[in-house]
Amino acid sequence: MKFLDEAKVFVKAGDGGDGVIAFRREKYIEFGGPDGGNGGRGGDVIIEAVDGLNTLIDYRYAQHFKARKGGNGSGSDRSGAASDSVTMKVPVGTQILAEDKETLLADLDEPGKRAIIATGGDGGHGNAHFKTATNRSPRRADKGWPGEERWIWLRLKLIADAGLVGLPNAGKSTFLAASSSARPKIADYPFTTLHPQLGVVRLSHAEEFVLADIPGLIEGAAEGAGLGTRFLGHVERCAVLLHLIDGTQPDPGAAYAMVREELLAYGGGLADKPEIVALNKLDAMTPQAKAARLKALERACGGPVLLISGVTGAGVPEALRALADRIVEARESVA
Repeated sequence: MKFLDEAKVFVKAGDGGDGVIAFRREKYIEFGGPDGGNGGRGGDVIIEAVDGLNTLIDYRYAQHFKARKGGNGSGSDRSGAASDSVTMKVPVGTQILAEDKETLLADLDEPGKRAIIATGGDGGHGNAHFKTATNRSPRRADKGWPGEERWIWLRLKLIADAGLVGLPNAGKSTFLAASSSARPKIADYPFTTLHPQLGVVRLSHAEEFVLADIPGLIEGAAEGAGLGTRFLGHVERCAVLLHLIDGTQPDPGAAYAMVREELLAYGGGLADKPEIVALNKLDAMTPQAKAARLKALERACGGPVLLISGVTGAGVPEALRALADRIVEARESVA
């Protein structure tokens, strides 16, 4: 299934039904009077987050969603039927934005969470509504009110506890495959990962978290270089970031600084999130290179650095434990 994390759709709630003008005319009843009923309410357009979806591909081709108009009133003071709502199902983590793509209308970050994005119009009054002691035969009925309509943007931000960031070929996909049952594409060329991947990491029977891998960043990503920063939104909800650095490159400090600059340029609070830095590809470094590059990276990030190898699994359990501890701290601070 193709991954799609953004879609523009048009929603139109149902118009209200029309009220009617009618008078009671029955044999042997001397005095009739107005008995025109009210119109029914138009249907709403509702968006609901459900489990089992991880893409917005359903909204690539179906882009118009309209609820039905309410039923018109009728004689004998009968009101029109209200129309059913139209429910659009989206993945958990979907944000609903206005047409300007900036105004947040709803954030569906939990299963079952719903938002009425377009409200149906009320039905119009029939002439029975307008009868008074001084106006016993009104000849007035109102049209139904129009339902709301608008263009909206759906933007998916995956729900993950921890996120992997780094340059292309830093070993993020290999780390994800080594620590979870996810099977991302792995190859020895840049931008192997073309869309975000999720994996569930299980440290024990009762301890697990979701890890997200996004396409690598390069210099100028904030200006659209490479795949740009369009996928960084998928790690905005993460409690902690694992920053992987390729240990086979000569200047790991520069690689670290480059990614940090792109995170800062993107915004969204990513640069302020807790970060664990790891020097990857331990299996491909000589002891001398390992010592020199570890020292350079610690100097660049100003803190401790983990040594790991996604291929051999060395240091991976320690990195996962560090991530889990940070996630627990974040959850406790929110609770």
